[in-house]
Amino acid sequence: MSVSASARPAETLKPLLQQALPDVEGKTFTSAVVELPPNASAAPHRHGQAFVYAYVLEGTVRSKLDDEPVTTFHQGENWVEQPGADHVLTENASQSEPARLLVVFVSNTGDELKVADPKS
Repeated sequence: MSVSASARPAETLKPLLQQALPDVEGKTFTSAVVELPPNASAAPHRHGQAFVYAYVLEGTVRSKLDDEPVTTFHQGENWVEQPGADHVLTENASQSEPARLLVVFVSNTGDELKVADPKS
């Protein structure tokens, strides 16, 4: 099986901590580092009904949620995603440097944190 020369690398998610919120029944806190190699792009996805916070640890990331314009985030910048948001674009803006994000999810306990967008 050959891989197309135009195929882009994908992101990886490394969980750091997952814990039920003690005073919010049915909710779980999860933190993770998302690593985006140079030229990496994530397939369109959603985070279910999770509230998501993302902070750029390194590099530059382009992101597009729902019908909003594409936004570029640099090291030290951050954004939030509302429950049910369609994450249309997530990509490393650099062809040569990696990018890393700290991502925090507040989700319904037991829900998957990332699901493919059914429209893609």
